[in-house]
Amino acid sequence: MWRAFRHGGSHDLRTGRAEDDDPVAAGGSWGPERTVRADAVAQLLLDGPPPEPGRVTGLKLAGARISGRLSLAGGTVTPYVQFDGCRFDDQLLLPECRAGSMRLVHCLIPRLEAARLQITGDLHLPQCVITGGVRLTDAQIGTDLLLNQLTVRRDRHGRAIAADGLAVGQDLDAELMDVRGEFSLRSARIGGRLNLRGCTLRNPYGRDALNAARVTVEHTVYLSTSWPSSGSTGTAPDIDAADPAADPADRAAGSADEDGDGGAATAPGAARASRREFRAEGGVRLDDARVGNAVIVNRAVFRLGEGQQLSLRRLQTPELRLTPARPPSGTVSLAGAVVGRLTDAPQSWPGPGRVDIGDFSYESLAPRTPFPLRDRIAWLDAATPEYSPGPYERLAAALRAGGEDAHAREVLLAKQRRRRESLPLAGRIWGRLQDVTVGYGYRPGRAAVWMVALWALGAVYFAAHRTPPPADDGYRPHWSPALYALDLLLPVIDLGQDNAWREAGTGQWVASLLTLLGWTLATTVAAGASRLLSRG
Repeated sequence: MWRAFRHGGSHDLRTGRAEDDDPVAAGGSWGPERTVRADAVAQLLLDGPPPEPGRVTGLKLAGARISGRLSLAGGTVTPYVQFDGCRFDDQLLLPECRAGSMRLVHCLIPRLEAARLQITGDLHLPQCVITGGVRLTDAQIGTDLLLNQLTVRRDRHGRAIAADGLAVGQDLDAELMDVRGEFSLRSARIGGRLNLRGCTLRNPYGRDALNAARVTVEHTVYLSTSWPSSGSTGTAPDIDAADPAADPADRAAGSADEDGDGGAATAPGAARASRREFRAEGGVRLDDARVGNAVIVNRAVFRLGEGQQLSLRRLQTPELRLTPARPPSGTVSLAGAVVGRLTDAPQSWPGPGRVDIGDFSYESLAPRTPFPLRDRIAWLDAATPEYSPGPYERLAAALRAGGEDAHAREVLLAKQRRRRESLPLAGRIWGRLQDVTVGYGYRPGRAAVWMVALWALGAVYFAAHRTPPPADDGYRPHWSPALYALDLLLPVIDLGQDNAWREAGTGQWVASLLTLLGWTLATTVAAGASRLLSRG
């Protein structure tokens, strides 16, 4: 190992037989011939010998058992570091350590303690199994953090991955990760994407499976489907059965896959059963998150218990795609969220009383599957237990922005009908009358029909009665019941009939009623026409 370090070569202790080289299943039987002392590794990395002429130092261990506790806390590691298929007997301590790049691939680690770690390059932990949790609080990763197919179990505080305040220069890739306990990313800053495709996050010990409140992601957040690569099982190793100290609840939960997707996986485009959805058993929080491109929640599965939510409160992003595989079993909250484009489907939302869209703002709609307007309005009604005009007005504005003026008017009409339910009896009666007659002004064609009907009734009434006396004794125009009724109904326009005759008794009341109804209906028609001519 010492000689390999000086010329940057790899020190490989693997036998070449998969059943003997697995650090999880077979690592416990590795003997002295595959054992390296943690103190020797630390001495090489912190104060190792100079490189051979023309070479660069680097520690590349494969198939080794690291005995003792490897502590690099507070140190500066300049050589390149890579562990392949290694087994650590004790936890790996990296708090306040400074290094270039570190890669640990398919290793078994009891615990990774790396608070305030500073990496100028990449930190890779793909396919590793960490039985006692990961701590990356306030760590700084210069480029990429790779956690693909990582398997993590909780620490004594119930957290599997504690990464509050983490800063990643580029991407955080964690596809097909299996986490038992809380995954905390509060106030993390990610310069590229946050990729959690195909992850399984379970937290039977607390409220949240994923807590990413106040996270900032410059590109995209993916909570969606992934396909395991060819030759990979796509499932986590049964570390709970292998570890006698594991929690019995962990062993019971890991022994069965309730949805039957634990079979062998193939490459993308092969069997549909190989697809792995993002799955969360516990709350998911993206409160106050800032995402530069989009939040994509596609074909995800959320199993939410009592008091658990899919919480996107005050989220800000240009696009939100909320198309889970089936409605979340708990509550979905978008209160105060600001979204550019909302992509959803009827099955995206849970039932009445389990959606909170108070002050939820979006500019446009792009349904993934047909979303009839009747269902959209029912969604609004279910999401607002108490009447609030804001959700209806925002939906109408989004529909109008997409050129669907007729649908926007239907939504505003639904708003008025919902408002009517909160009024006293007199208000409800008057509202019902407005709805039947003119559709609260959002159906001007109905007002025109009423005007034609009233004109016909008025003409028939005046034709059936005697001709009224003229208003001026020196002028007697030709009597026309139809023109007289029309002149009474039409405001502003003077056909020379209504002021030419002097009605009395019942005829005077009928004339006054026609005049009043004419003003009301004509105003409604004019308001409806103005809305058609000026969008928004």
